[in-house]
This record gives sequence, structure tokens and C-alpha cells, in this order.
Amino acid sequence: MKSDERKDFDKEAVTWDQNLGRVKLADDVADTIIREIKPTRDMDILDFGCGTGLVTLRLQPFVKTITGADSSKGMLGVLQDKVSRLGLTNVETQFVDFERGGLVVGKFHVIVSSMTLHHIHDPAPLFRQLRDLLYPGGTLCISDLDKEDGSFHGDNTGVLHFGFERPHLIGLLEKAGFQEVRNVTAAAIVKEIKKKGKKTFTVFLIIGKK
Repeated sequence: MKSDERKDFDKEAVTWDQNLGRVKLADDVADTIIREIKPTRDMDILDFGCGTGLVTLRLQPFVKTITGADSSKGMLGVLQDKVSRLGLTNVETQFVDFERGGLVVGKFHVIVSSMTLHHIHDPAPLFRQLRDLLYPGGTLCISDLDKEDGSFHGDNTGVLHFGFERPHLIGLLEKAGFQEVRNVTAAAIVKEIKKKGKKTFTVFLIIGKK
């Protein structure tokens, strides 16, 4: 069952990066983004729902600036600690409570979002908001799970969608004004599911142009 209860990401932030599968997934998504859009040093990028910055910091060396936006102060705190420890000067953070109407400030050449969409009630208005944050000709990269049976997370607190059908999201992006929408598979994750054995979950990357 999908849960409308909000997950306590602040509490989980301290140990978030200890999940090696989660780190591997972020690496796979970041690698796919880099391969597909070829970021450059004149780009300002937004990582929407950045968490502890696993994708953010993989993209950071390739771009002019990258802003990590998240609704968890705990997650942003972990990212900020990493930025300070590494002495990075082109990474910024924004606390934005998306579920209560908070909006990101700024304009960006590229917006990326990984494994955040399944926590969003209605993707359609979000896609319109993200389009408004892009410069003309900018690119949106959305990564999340393909449709699954609800067994991926184990604990489905805060999970509002058990993955997505790619054609449905592509249609929503096109209605929001995105063009040249395409998709690739960014990762495949094998998990041992209780009473079900090993199961493979795939993660897409959908790309659209403003």
C-alpha cells in the first residue's frame, strides 16, 4: 500500500550514504546523465530532490554551478558538510518544502532529479514548475523506477507511486511543453525480496528540452 505519511529523511540522512546499493544507483544515474547530455563548464544545473548530494557531487566537476534543492534540512546538512570538507566553490543548496508549495529560486540550463518523483503526489504541476526554471533550450532529466509491485523499498512510508509507466510520464512532459522527449534505461537493480526471491528493478532516465 502506498503511504501518504511523510518519510523522516532528516533522521535517515546521517546513515543514508552507507547503503552501497543507493550509492551505486546514484553513480549509474549520474553516468547516464553525463553520457546523454554532456554537461559543460558554462552550465548552471539544479539537482531537484538532491538528498545527500550523491548525484550532485558526481556532476559538480563538469559544470559551472550546481544547486542541490531538497525538503530535508538533514539531507542538505550532509551535503553541505561534504562541500565544506572538499572545499568546493560551485555547489549551493536550497531548502525548499515542495509539498507545502515551496519553490526553487533561480534559472538553470539543466535540471536533474533522481528517485524523487515517486514521493510527489502529482508530477504534472511539478513538470510545469521545472520548465519555468529552465532557460530557453534547457534540458530536464528525470530518473525514477519503472512500474513495480511495491516491493522495491520494503518500507513504503512516503512512497506515493510504485514506479511509473514511461509513456505516461512522456505524455505529461509533452503536455507541460517539453519537446524532443526521449528515454533510456539508467540502471538495473537486483534485490532479494522476502518470499519472492531475487527481483530486478529498472530505473529510467527521461530527457526533455524546453
